[in-house]
Amino acid sequence: MRTSTVFLVPALAIAALLGLARPALAAAPETGACPPTLQHTFLRLQDEKPQSLCQYAGKVLLVVNTASFCGFTPQYKGLEALHARYRERGLVVLGFPSNDFSQESGSNKEIADFCESTFGVKFPMFVKSSVRGPDANPLFKQLAAESGTTPKWNFYKYLISRDGRVVDSYSSMTSPDNKSFLRELEKQLGTP
Repeated sequence: MRTSTVFLVPALAIAALLGLARPALAAAPETGACPPTLQHTFLRLQDEKPQSLCQYAGKVLLVVNTASFCGFTPQYKGLEALHARYRERGLVVLGFPSNDFSQESGSNKEIADFCESTFGVKFPMFVKSSVRGPDANPLFKQLAAESGTTPKWNFYKYLISRDGRVVDSYSSMTSPDNKSFLRELEKQLGTP
């Protein structure tokens, strides 16, 4: 009696051997490709669905703590313009509403409605959280540790490189169209 051995090979392995694997599958990110700075999950402001910050790995990030009732609140318009202008080059603005300075008293839904209806904000925003002190959310704790500074007021900004390093931090006084800030942003966007 003759026996034969049959090996089952997954279809993707066969396709790869024959050169038929789709590029999207071949270019899937490796496990661990997410830098430590982005290894956090937050609830999205609009619908409170969990969002991993790892989805922004390889992008240049501008992380900003925001508030609806602050003298700097009009910066939302500039942040949205910045996000729209540089999105195709790899910039993502991330907004984190906070009441740490007593200027964000609304609910998450009220904040989302205000940002969209008043300033047309489309960049990713997350639910209200603390950004300084012992109750700071884990991302802002990490940003403070890496940069040596915590937000001094609303609309404090952290610029993060494509590899997840904190490049610099900017005070609330630094507007999204500040020439020095834009030079550094352009430099980071030009770095692969």
